[in-house]
Amino acid sequence: MPTTASADGRPRRQALVFVGFMGAGKSSAARRVAAQLRVTPLDSDSELERELGQSIASFIDRHGEQVFRDREEEMIVRLLARPEARVVALGGGGLRSERVREALRAHTVVHLDVRPAEAWHRVAGKGRPLARDRARFEQLYREREAIYESVADAVLPSGDRDVVRRALPAMLALADAPAGTRLVWAHAASGDYPVFLARGLLAQGFFHPGDERTFVVVDENVARRQRLADPPHTPEGWRLAVPGGELQKTLAAVERVVRALAAASVGRDDLVVAVGGGVIGDMVGFSAAVYQRGVRYVQVPTTLVAQVDAAYGGKTGVDLPEAKNYVGAYHQPTAVLVDPAALDTLPREELAAGYAEVVKTALIAGGPLWARVREGADTTADTILRSIRTKLAVVADDERDAGRRQVLNLGHTVGHAIEVATGYRRYRHGEAVGIGLLCALRLSGREDLRAEVAALLSASGLPLCFEGASADEVVALVQRDKKRRRGRVPFVLVEAPGKVTPGHAVSDGELLAAVSEACAP
Repeated sequence: MPTTASADGRPRRQALVFVGFMGAGKSSAARRVAAQLRVTPLDSDSELERELGQSIASFIDRHGEQVFRDREEEMIVRLLARPEARVVALGGGGLRSERVREALRAHTVVHLDVRPAEAWHRVAGKGRPLARDRARFEQLYREREAIYESVADAVLPSGDRDVVRRALPAMLALADAPAGTRLVWAHAASGDYPVFLARGLLAQGFFHPGDERTFVVVDENVARRQRLADPPHTPEGWRLAVPGGELQKTLAAVERVVRALAAASVGRDDLVVAVGGGVIGDMVGFSAAVYQRGVRYVQVPTTLVAQVDAAYGGKTGVDLPEAKNYVGAYHQPTAVLVDPAALDTLPREELAAGYAEVVKTALIAGGPLWARVREGADTTADTILRSIRTKLAVVADDERDAGRRQVLNLGHTVGHAIEVATGYRRYRHGEAVGIGLLCALRLSGREDLRAEVAALLSASGLPLCFEGASADEVVALVQRDKKRRRGRVPFVLVEAPGKVTPGHAVSDGELLAAVSEACAP
């Protein structure tokens, strides 16, 4: 089949190619997608066994793995060049070949991400020559994970075998997205959705999904600073610009939005689009949750704090004078469109505030993300993507804050109290979270790590202590935090980067001491 052109003149990707570790479900995913597209799936392992005239396990036992890899490389390169290659499943080790990786550049590569324990459960004892020893198996997983990440245009979880059917429209939409667009599939108990990330996503007018009427609610500052094309099927002249900032995250603002939607006869077949930072995303998401008991909405985050954290997970809501985020609902978006170019017009202070959430996420993730952040490296698209995937993995395990998701509150318990105590006027959300992080590390007893984080925050121009309220006022507001249970507020503490746990009891004296230290004289 000849290659056709996409909307901007670039060649369309010819095939959907599924890659991943052993047991990821590549062959079954390819069969499901091929059935939807009414094409014939191709499987490199099956094709190779046909050429070899024996099973892969038998060939490796007779000739060794290197001879097998040479034969595999030749066959995969030929397979990917075949005109009828529309949906392909590749063997788990084929991507170690540079020739194979180069051949994949003409296609859309979908990484089915499987956890090592689940992969072992699926393939152990099934006659696979590389799945006989668990320690070696897990070592192979670590070695190959970075390769899969380096070639993937899309990342899908492999635990849900029906996910490829739901994600197919988003995977096909990559053909019309800017070059280099990455797709991550977000999963939660109440629903899943695509996250698209690329520089230039907004300027090139990419939007997903594209067949519904759209009603855009945008931060006034974003509307002034950036040239934003309305999504397809937006009624002419319909764009609601609203004030940004935490002071605007109120029930009164929600009423304005929902009444505007009602006046425009917005219905459940339509899409509401939130364009702006975390405040706009929270407030418009909550408006979508309560309007007609729930309509769909798309997040277009334009601040760093929203791009790395606030736009995902379905928490929506507004503040009360008494407490932050006291009125809200869980309502997952239909899609999230992330364009790092939107950050180019942000004031330095806004970027710094978002950086506090990057540091928080890196502490939770540990590993490569923390290694990158602790070096003081600039926040790149890859850093944003790693932050997104960290949050999505946590939410997938615990959508409703029953356990694991509480780690995302690291630094927020004290941070929220500082925001309330200072009337939502003195500190941006990220600034308060940065101070809250230092309090959490003090409560964790991790002095060296606290000093390292303080240096990172200070280098970005973030405050290390707060003014405008007393330590006693902040502690009193912490005790009213919405997460309290049986009269106590559980804290998220840090043992080490990558080892962050919720549910810790902290004494009143310890809390007051940590907050007092963060209170400017």
